[in-house]
Amino acid sequence: MKSRAPVYNRGFSRFVKTLFFMAVVAFILWAGGLYLFASAIPAALVDDAKRTDAIVVLTGGSGRLNEGVRLLSERRAERLFVSGVYRGVDVATLLKLSQQKPAELSCCIAIGYAEDIIDNARETLDWVRDNRVKSLRLVTSAYHMQRALLEFSNTLPFVEITPHPVFSDFVKQESWWKWPGTTDLIVSEYNKYLLAWMRHRLRTVLVAPPQPN
Repeated sequence: MKSRAPVYNRGFSRFVKTLFFMAVVAFILWAGGLYLFASAIPAALVDDAKRTDAIVVLTGGSGRLNEGVRLLSERRAERLFVSGVYRGVDVATLLKLSQQKPAELSCCIAIGYAEDIIDNARETLDWVRDNRVKSLRLVTSAYHMQRALLEFSNTLPFVEITPHPVFSDFVKQESWWKWPGTTDLIVSEYNKYLLAWMRHRLRTVLVAPPQPN
């Protein structure tokens, strides 16, 4: 009677090879996507002078708040919404942090307390509806802009969004693969972008997009 061990071993070996091949293909696709994602990170402002109904700042990165307040003070929009502020912080405190005079701008600033980018988009949606905003300038870090635009364009499809990236000296976008800190940041942002993209693709199948009031 012939042993079945060789047949089993051949089947198991074929399964391992197939699994390895699929892993290699998946890694190649992931790496190719990472390259495209990194190449698409904004390197400069494209439309700095355009006027919009509002400015939206996503807190969390260096220089974002100062840039949003500067744009408001230069009358690039009539109002500013700062999303993701720590609870307990008010408008006067934000203006002091940005070294602006509260009396001049406090009437035009609103704040939200989102804890992540999904909540940033959702609370901005509520604020946009309340204030009948049709166009906004989105201020966030350059490396964060693609994921922010993905969330905001899906949550606010009826609003015209102008990206306004903020650049940090600590993020070395050029030759980013040579800088471990920047590499980790971009890889992490890319993985989060992929998860957000898959979530929105699933949502388009199961849920209707939000509508303006």
